[in-house]
Amino acid sequence: MNKVREELVGSTVEEKKLEENRTHKKYWYRWGPYMSERSWATVREDYSADGDAWSHFPFEHANARVFRWGEDGLFGVSDNKQLICLSLALWNGKDIRLKERLFGLTGHQGNHGEDVKELYYYLDNTPTHSYMKALYKYPFMKAYPYDELVQENGKRGYLDKELEINEMEGYFKNEKENDTPYFDVFFEMAKGDDNPNDLNFRITVHNRSEIHAGQLHVAPQIFFRNTWAWDSNIKNKPCLKKVTDSSNLIDVTHQKYGTRKIVFQPSPGFTADGSKRADIEPKLLFTENEPNFVKLFNSSKNPAPYSKDAVEEYVVKGNTEGTVNPDNEGTKAAAVYYFPNIPPGECVTIRYKFTDDPENTIFNSNELSVINEEAFDTIFENRKEEADNFFWRVNPSPINPEMRNIQRQAFAGLLWTKQFYNFTFDAWYNGDPSIKPSPPPNRANGRNSNWKHIYIDDILSMPDKWEYPFFASWDSAFHCIPLSMIDPDFAKRQLDLLTREWYMHPNGQIPAYEWNFNDVNPPVHAWATYRVFKIEKSLYNREDFVFLERVFQKLLLNFTWWVNRKDTQGKNLFEGGFLGLDNIGVFNRSEPLPTGGTLEQADSTGWMAFFSLQMLNIALELAKRNPVYEDIASKFFEHFILISDTMSFEYAIDTSHGEFQKVVKQNLWNEHDKFYYDAISWGGPYREQLPIRSLVGLIPLYASMTLESSLVRQFPGFKKRVDWFINNRPEIFGRNVANMAETGIGERVLLSLVTKDRLEAILTRMLDESEFLSDYGIRSLSKYHEVHPFRMNVHGKEYCVKYLPGESDSGMFGGNSNWRGPIWFPTNFLITESLQRMFLYHGPDFKVECPVGSGKYLDLSEVADELSSRMIAMFLPDGKKEGERAIYTGSQSKFLSNDPYFKNYVTFYEYFDGDTGRGVGASHQVGWTSLVAKWISDVGANCTKVTTTENSINTLVTEKKLTLPKSSKSFNGLTTTNRDTTAGVKAHVSEATTINKLKEQMELLNFDDNRDTDLTSKNHAELACHL
Repeated sequence: MNKVREELVGSTVEEKKLEENRTHKKYWYRWGPYMSERSWATVREDYSADGDAWSHFPFEHANARVFRWGEDGLFGVSDNKQLICLSLALWNGKDIRLKERLFGLTGHQGNHGEDVKELYYYLDNTPTHSYMKALYKYPFMKAYPYDELVQENGKRGYLDKELEINEMEGYFKNEKENDTPYFDVFFEMAKGDDNPNDLNFRITVHNRSEIHAGQLHVAPQIFFRNTWAWDSNIKNKPCLKKVTDSSNLIDVTHQKYGTRKIVFQPSPGFTADGSKRADIEPKLLFTENEPNFVKLFNSSKNPAPYSKDAVEEYVVKGNTEGTVNPDNEGTKAAAVYYFPNIPPGECVTIRYKFTDDPENTIFNSNELSVINEEAFDTIFENRKEEADNFFWRVNPSPINPEMRNIQRQAFAGLLWTKQFYNFTFDAWYNGDPSIKPSPPPNRANGRNSNWKHIYIDDILSMPDKWEYPFFASWDSAFHCIPLSMIDPDFAKRQLDLLTREWYMHPNGQIPAYEWNFNDVNPPVHAWATYRVFKIEKSLYNREDFVFLERVFQKLLLNFTWWVNRKDTQGKNLFEGGFLGLDNIGVFNRSEPLPTGGTLEQADSTGWMAFFSLQMLNIALELAKRNPVYEDIASKFFEHFILISDTMSFEYAIDTSHGEFQKVVKQNLWNEHDKFYYDAISWGGPYREQLPIRSLVGLIPLYASMTLESSLVRQFPGFKKRVDWFINNRPEIFGRNVANMAETGIGERVLLSLVTKDRLEAILTRMLDESEFLSDYGIRSLSKYHEVHPFRMNVHGKEYCVKYLPGESDSGMFGGNSNWRGPIWFPTNFLITESLQRMFLYHGPDFKVECPVGSGKYLDLSEVADELSSRMIAMFLPDGKKEGERAIYTGSQSKFLSNDPYFKNYVTFYEYFDGDTGRGVGASHQVGWTSLVAKWISDVGANCTKVTTTENSINTLVTEKKLTLPKSSKSFNGLTTTNRDTTAGVKAHVSEATTINKLKEQMELLNFDDNRDTDLTSKNHAELACHL
């Protein structure tokens, strides 16, 4: 497998573009899907006295109020500093507002917190954004139910399911008529062959109903982010201006970019009765990206004569007088295409191009500017083919077509959820000089007040651009694993940024997320850093030691912060706090305990042991090139030994025999239950364990590492320190906490928090389907607590933890997440990697029953594959359940899984029901849920849970065969030297020859293991802990 991958390195056009970007020859990253899907009701836009971000900037203000920190929009594209923005707007003739941004409920309105209420899908995207595709489903029979969604969800409680728009009659399914009255609106962008600044857009709208749709307005928009209102130093305000002799061409002038052009091609359409008609020419509307204070706050006047909401006022409200600028210039413009009707099964296509146009691809004809549509469409076909080849190169293994579809959409969503994130604390805290009034004075002691150094204006990977349109540091670490498979440079940039001095606190803490930078997240940054380094080496044959060393140096500060701040008693037991697991404990772990004392957390201590081993891993990797790092490796080895010993044992004084004796007592390990628990410590011998069977007790599994004996001998300084511990601290090794005295398969040595007998005991619970093991992965809380909830009475108040497989039953941490039963991708991913590492030591002869009671025994690598397969399975159509996908379990499951225009689209939820696999929480949290893409590459070819027959994975097959309608004014007959039809074709021929040759070779190969490193190897001389 590695040999084939070596042959594939650099073989695709997309990789060549990435290389051009990496070597600064061409900036392919400049333009991308960098606009947020929700800028309203964010912390950055909150200037309220009470810190209620949800109420200070509501959805109803977004169309007429200017954002300070970043724009949002429907399928928004911008440059990397979000100076120029392009997005899509729609109106079906019935809605009360222009559909130019996604609607959802705020944290106050939803019965489980914030919740987007739209149907949209990310279908394709390449790392350079040379090709992007997404789908928005837009109902046309009824006005969008804004008020009804708010009111109905407001009636529902924590124990009720959320109301989704696809469940409401008449929007996407008319049961009486057995019809689907909606538009499929496909949005595509393709860049030119050699020009990263040549952006081509294509919008194709299909009527999926059996009836005539009636009117549709499609209004592509271009506008400048308003920076001039806040910055008095801006001398030359940007400008959009219609070209005098052309009704569909705009000059786009910005101080940074000079003058570029955007042309909107006429589009064939239909008359009101459904017959084909001549080209529909767009109407250009111009206004300013300025607020409408008169409308919002009943002010006496607005800052500018034309406001941000002018297009909506003109198109939706019919206010044509005085709303848009008759001089055809401004800082915001829209090209409004009006289609009187789209007949059943028909489609319309809109084409437009934003370009610096060095190739002169825009022609003038009778007061119109037109493009060669044949050449234009060829650009899209070429980019699509390049994308196909690139993603096949990333995963050339012979996997089920459904899995390839899921993986492709996971990668697409991951790339679509990049966002320009802009936040400088000083400007937010003190306000802008030119804007009055100033922020409230109580900010001095308010949210994030000790993060005054924060200064961010970067492209970051978001968990979800609607529900979580802000970076979350531990989420980002997991994003970087699948990102490194397709774009290791971007993944490395993410990890590096979070440790830079304008992010990381001077004390070494990494900021958590904008609601509270001070929250403590699991220390996974070192793990992600090393994994990205190894994945890049495996897939792209590059070792970036500069990156590894740069991040490692700053993680030393972060490790010190952890040790100094979270180990208050200096006993190597960590209280940690929040740790990203929200409501997993019986108490809110971010607040003082109602019992008094300190919460000693098994997961926090396990995380720190894990952190120590990852730092040891990196130090040894760096020591291969610089022996100075041997000393640092020894330091982390010692940290791990002390943490691992303290987690299970502590010393106490025994005077029962009339003399003082040191004795070893149990600590967080419960010998009776054979499981790790949190404990409340009141100092000295006073401690009470909290017997809750949760992920807290599984996280110690993460802290494991295998070392090759030959590698240890390679570093004499490090080996000397290891030998000293073995010889001088035999009591630690005698308890077999970290097994250094024995060697396993291939003379490997194992560092692990769990001994072999404890490993077996923990796996007996974890692999029991009546406890942690579900059909779709490992639950966050044992199902045991469904019948046996944990209860604790403190000062007359009862605290309870019970098994909740789906949504949370309380408003803790916003009520929109739940760690008391559901399945979560990041924790499951770390479990499977831990099992693979321990397999390297224990080998194929060490087997456990999986599932418990089945009589089936698997080695640890096979257990990891089984868990991975179960996680993949929740996305696959289940042949035993009429093709239904587990993620859609519920009243609409059959419709979403079997309707021809829904069944092949996948959404990547935040977490999943512990019993059914139903998607829960944020519906587009592709971020860490895109880890499924890594699993598909690892075990997809041998997935044990495929129950489907080969299904058509391309919903668009019929559309692809259609000849998209072309304008009669497209100059299709012109002879052109456009590179997109000459050099581009040659590049495709060369690329296709290479890829097809390798595909033929692949048919001759049999892959037993598709991981990025051969885990079954018994003689490789590197760290076996490459995972």
